[in-house]
Amino acid sequence: MPTYSVASRSREWMALGLMIVTLALTWAAVPVKAEEAIIKSHGISTFGDLKYGADFKHFDYVNPDAPKGGEFSTWAFGTFDSLTPYILKGNAAAGSTVFYDSLMTGSMDEPDAMYGLLAHMVEYPENREWAIFHLRPEAKFSDGTQVTAEDVVFSYEVLREKGQPGYQVTFKDFESAEALDPLRVKFTFNPEGALRELIMTAAGLPVFSRAYYETRDFAESTIEPPLGSGAYALNEIKSGRTVSYKRRDDYWGKDLPVNVGHNNFDTLKFEYFADYTSAFEAFKGGAYVFREEFLSKLWATAYDFPAIQEGRVKVETLPDGRPAGTQGFFFNLRRDKFKDPKVRQAIEMAFNFEWSNQSLFYGIYTRTDSFWENSTLQAEGIPGPEELAILEPFRGRIPETVFTESAYVPAVSKARKAGDRKSLRAAAKLLDEAGWTIGDDGMRRNAKGEVLSVEILNDSPSFERIALPYIDNLQRLGIDASSERVDAAQSAEREKKFDFDMVTQRYAMSFTPGIELRGIFGSQSADLHGSNNIVGLKNEAVDELIEKIIQAKSREELDHTVKALDRVLRALHIWVPQWYKPSHNIAYFDMYERPYGDNPPPLALGEASIWWFNPEKAAKLKQAGALR
Repeated sequence: MPTYSVASRSREWMALGLMIVTLALTWAAVPVKAEEAIIKSHGISTFGDLKYGADFKHFDYVNPDAPKGGEFSTWAFGTFDSLTPYILKGNAAAGSTVFYDSLMTGSMDEPDAMYGLLAHMVEYPENREWAIFHLRPEAKFSDGTQVTAEDVVFSYEVLREKGQPGYQVTFKDFESAEALDPLRVKFTFNPEGALRELIMTAAGLPVFSRAYYETRDFAESTIEPPLGSGAYALNEIKSGRTVSYKRRDDYWGKDLPVNVGHNNFDTLKFEYFADYTSAFEAFKGGAYVFREEFLSKLWATAYDFPAIQEGRVKVETLPDGRPAGTQGFFFNLRRDKFKDPKVRQAIEMAFNFEWSNQSLFYGIYTRTDSFWENSTLQAEGIPGPEELAILEPFRGRIPETVFTESAYVPAVSKARKAGDRKSLRAAAKLLDEAGWTIGDDGMRRNAKGEVLSVEILNDSPSFERIALPYIDNLQRLGIDASSERVDAAQSAEREKKFDFDMVTQRYAMSFTPGIELRGIFGSQSADLHGSNNIVGLKNEAVDELIEKIIQAKSREELDHTVKALDRVLRALHIWVPQWYKPSHNIAYFDMYERPYGDNPPPLALGEASIWWFNPEKAAKLKQAGALR
């Protein structure tokens, strides 16, 4: 558990080893009020609670004796041309964050806690206006040089200045980062900012070598193997088709409690494919050995190939304890034709999920309606007194239906490919009210004579079977609707520049939302190329609700405010919600073991770092010719 001391006591300071400094030096470095308590801890959490004590040996969900060895391989979509995942230029390779460690790292059985990695301790006042991280003297980059406070300061500054635009939003409430000595770095935060989680934001900062980038431009995309302090280094690259990483035998942090039972594979490999179907066929042939299946048609009809029947490939459905993810067709609100929420709602009503689920998805999905689907943060029914108290100051600035009606849920349609007539009539009425009326040629135009057109950007051939029936229904409404299919690289570039009408997007939402909401829904990120605010939402009430979430002082306050935000976002009709399933379908060649059986910790699904390789099983598969 965290330990406490008052500022009038002397403290240990780290500088090339442990040494005691005088009270005067301590006071000069960390000015605090005499009565203010200083917390020293091996970890940090949003609301102060930590599951694991300072003397923990490993996380509960790992196998501390897991053997090391073997290869874990899976697939990735599209292509890549960069090993630099933190900048706007280029398409970074899957897994390319493995080069880097952060000051602290999370656990898979707590939604909002972090424990020491590069830093062995953090100290901060109760008000969280600053934090000092104490680096481990043994922390080294892969070239053997020490990780220092100057490297941490450089990492913060270079991400703020040259990183993806979203970092400008992330660091909005950071006032400074300074190296107090070689092994102590201090972050100071805006007292009016998001103090609850800023320390955790700093703790999650990837740390780069300042010396390495003295001769390189951080902002430039490159496939040069970077210098990092992480558990893996580059193994091999094949021109945008394959990337693999090898576990470092000399990794400095392999025996830390947060790493015990992790990083068990000698090699991590990603094979790239242009579409889902070709990737599936390659999996059947043993080109890679682990696959999470996202296509319902394949899962329902194709997982009966010989390797499964013969027991060489295992097929499983594992529960997912996380929020289901926010997936839908998102509008580009930067375009004038989508400014009216009636237009957006009408377009949403043309999507017949019930027909798609029955005819295309084999009935395995449920319609998404919330931005926090499958979680306790989802708004439901009429707002209760706690939510109303939060929402009341925004009356007149948010839709009145937020106060008077149940949280918005898409209408249930009859499962007809030609569209649900009732839904299409209601959609047509909304378009009429918005000033988009039907002309003699059957097309909808506004008062300026402009045709209402909607183009869905799509980078997957397999997704066309979903988009095309939706487009048919939009055309029945008199909308000039179409789908434009491009390759993954083109789609990524167009999304970065907001060059689309509608596009499918999925956000993995947190159990403890906070600063990241500024990047997804905040006005300040709407015009930053490459930001997560794909929809371009600019709404002052939403901005203020996000700040209330960030400033929440308790879990109860946070939950009620997130529900209020969910209610408002749904009433704004900024998306066409798609579908979800509270479980994940996986298939893998039977050569792996995992520590948690059929009940993974809430945040562990798909986390390969705690699985391990079984060489005897792999040898049998090779002998049978099941693997390439």
